[in-house]
Amino acid sequence: MSAFDDVYAGNEKFAQEFEHSGLTGRAARGLAVVTCMDSRIDPLGLLGLKPGDAKILRNAGARVTDDVLRTLVLAVYVLGVERVLVMPHTDCGMTKVGDSDVHALTQERGIDTRSLDFHTVPDQHAALRHDLTRIRSTPFLPKDMPVAGAIYDVFTGRLTPAEL
Repeated sequence: MSAFDDVYAGNEKFAQEFEHSGLTGRAARGLAVVTCMDSRIDPLGLLGLKPGDAKILRNAGARVTDDVLRTLVLAVYVLGVERVLVMPHTDCGMTKVGDSDVHALTQERGIDTRSLDFHTVPDQHAALRHDLTRIRSTPFLPKDMPVAGAIYDVFTGRLTPAEL
């Protein structure tokens, strides 16, 4: 018995009904969405999109890290992305801890994570402003590319554009 038998069985059912073999891998709607890894978020569904419409970049806190910038460069120049939405959410776990908290929790298990920056979010609006500025000011992406921020409410399903 494997710890992954349930997911392999789920995939078997999914594959039997699979309908997306004709997709190209390009963002059909020219959109990239940077959002959180929180499992309450269905990025395609909440934006009225379908598979193949957008590139979805997920990480803890929906932060624009170096790796997100690298991925956006590839998405823009290789995969048809023309606009970016950064979409953090309410009730995010990254707003409830600081890097020092995470370091302490891992240290309790004998793991030293002090070399890692967890990009925790003490102020979600400030973090979103920072991340939008980071995308808009990078020399690696088109200067005129539309970039927006919005906060998804995990309790109502509503998306609120950020006035930044």
